[in-house]
Amino acid sequence: MLMKLLFSSNTILAMTSFQSQPLHLSVIDSHTAGEPTRVVLSAGLDLGNGDLASQLSIFRSKYDGLRAGIINEPRGSEVVVGALLCEPTDPASTAGVIFFNDVGYLGMCGHGTIGVVTTLAHLGRIAPGWHNIETSVGTVSTTLHPDGGVSVENVPSYRYKHQVVVDVPGHGSVTGDIAWGGNWFFLTSANGRSLALSNRAALLAYTIAIRSALVAANITGEHGALIDHIELFAAPSDPANSSRNFVLCPGASFDRSPCGTGTSAKMACEFAAGRLQPGQLWQQEGILGTVFTGSIAPLSGSRVLPTITGRAWITAESMLIFDPADPFREGIIF
Repeated sequence: MLMKLLFSSNTILAMTSFQSQPLHLSVIDSHTAGEPTRVVLSAGLDLGNGDLASQLSIFRSKYDGLRAGIINEPRGSEVVVGALLCEPTDPASTAGVIFFNDVGYLGMCGHGTIGVVTTLAHLGRIAPGWHNIETSVGTVSTTLHPDGGVSVENVPSYRYKHQVVVDVPGHGSVTGDIAWGGNWFFLTSANGRSLALSNRAALLAYTIAIRSALVAANITGEHGALIDHIELFAAPSDPANSSRNFVLCPGASFDRSPCGTGTSAKMACEFAAGRLQPGQLWQQEGILGTVFTGSIAPLSGSRVLPTITGRAWITAESMLIFDPADPFREGIIF
């Protein structure tokens, strides 16, 4: 009954309806360690009855303008990550979710999952305890703690390639690892660059240049997958933490949080290098100085099962309005 109350909709929205009729969407905004998440409570979309990967494919092909309108200006910004709540396909799951941002779609999103669980708790839909959340790349297990913190047992993660060298125009050769943590990452040292907010413009330019160089050199994740996240590392500002990072997200925005999938990818690399043991805590410091606490459990081969713990805060409850006469109903695309 809970799922019916949470996900049922009186009307099914066709894309033609979105383009020709007024639309109102209820959303709840939050931030996880500084990184915003916008949860769309119900959009009335016909995404079929398949798994979340299938539903994402339909969302992409039929409703991409809605994705852009939810996230991009004037209703949002390039830093916001969207989370469309969907009815789960497994009765044992609490919810399904499709993650997206200003330029496309995300497989998993660690900070976003923490935001989704916190939002469901805010709505009174769930109580502290264990909750499965279905994503397009697999089901993740979460725990809502009594103090409001959330732990996410992520999808299996692994280092795909070690010490990959790419020539970056204007910067020379850059060496890093390619790893999967729910999204594809190229992880490399900051090489003396200051991972400070005051240096964000230079860090963005550098990481965008790395990503472009990877594409130009046809360096990919497994099965030719695009590497759309670049992660720089340096010593932490707080010696109690394990490292500090700067993460370029798909598009031209950087993660304000320590990045859940990026922390998972980093821990997979540290495990593969023999520097992180099962159960050992990894304190990942982000660009704002906020921290995710992580650990891993070994799986077969070099794969690990990462767990990330963080906290989200609700920032707004609102209604998005899409007027068919609005020239920017599908957002402003830069």
